[in-house]
Amino acid sequence: MERNVQNEPAVTPMLFPYEPAYFWRQIREIIKEEVSNANKAAKPPEYQTSGLTYKPLYKTQEVCQILQVTRPTIYDWIRHGKLKPCKIRSRVYFRWKDLQELLQL
Repeated sequence: MERNVQNEPAVTPMLFPYEPAYFWRQIREIIKEEVSNANKAAKPPEYQTSGLTYKPLYKTQEVCQILQVTRPTIYDWIRHGKLKPCKIRSRVYFRWKDLQELLQL
């Protein structure tokens, strides 16, 4: 018993209506766009005040140096609501956005 079998090369089924070379070219373009958009979004924030470098939180001593005031002045500003402290456990920090707002006044 002989079987009539034809050996044809296996063809990968087409799951989408594009040529593989065109598909991979398009995928590469999409990835390049996403990477460039991610790099643009990762830019550090623009600062309104020159000389004030970005740190999310500042210690009291650093705020005193930046604003050139004493600790009692900082505590007085906290008491009067000009500056809002951010407490983490027993330590007091200040947000850079709050410092920016204070310098705008």
